Amino acid sequence: MEIFTIITSFIFTTSVNCYIIRTESGFVMIDTGVAKERKVVEKALEKAGCQPGNLAVIILTHGDFDHSGNAAYLGRRFGAQIAMKQTDSGMVEYGDMLWNRNKQNIIIRKIFGLFIKLSKSDMFRPDFFVDEDYVFAKYGFDAKVIALPGHSKGSIGVLTASGDLFCGDLFVNTKKPERNSLVDDSCEMDESVEKLKRYQIRTVYPGHGKPFSIGHHV
Repeated sequence: MEIFTIITSFIFTTSVNCYIIRTESGFVMIDTGVAKERKVVEKALEKAGCQPGNLAVIILTHGDFDHSGNAAYLGRRFGAQIAMKQTDSGMVEYGDMLWNRNKQNIIIRKIFGLFIKLSKSDMFRPDFFVDEDYVFAKYGFDAKVIALPGHSKGSIGVLTASGDLFCGDLFVNTKKPERNSLVDDSCEMDESVEKLKRYQIRTVYPGHGKPFSIGHHV
């Protein structure tokens, strides 16, 4: 297994990560970046050797537009199925990033409705839904799903047999490894972080920032 990181610009000085995993039978992608960075993502896929027909599945760690923005397009172009947890599906089906999240004030809702959303052409219905302990063996990927709500209700992690955890937005590492400060439910996030102690994790691959050794962060 080989992991390729695609770093794309997000807003202001921040960035968002997508990951391509080369398996013995093809490729798997975890998260897809924002739509405005589509060319960057496509060039990275091409450089990694990923072509239409050998991208088996696109796994979304959650529904936010900076992770799902290119999923519909890449799914069509590469013939890949798209998987995510159902509790975030309304974000990608309706383009509403506050769907199934705790109630926000009217100003935040208006800002999200105007600027932080998917365009109609990038909205989609996932091909299938995953939940706790779902395994991706049929796609040649020795990994399973860990439900990690907190940032959103449908947030998941993808843990490989070798101990690599793709954690979505549970953790970030832009300045130092830490929990994401954007929280939908703080109790659920606490439980998700505590839950990781059950697993043998070697390296964490966050949605924002550099990979890090889990060490004392869990």
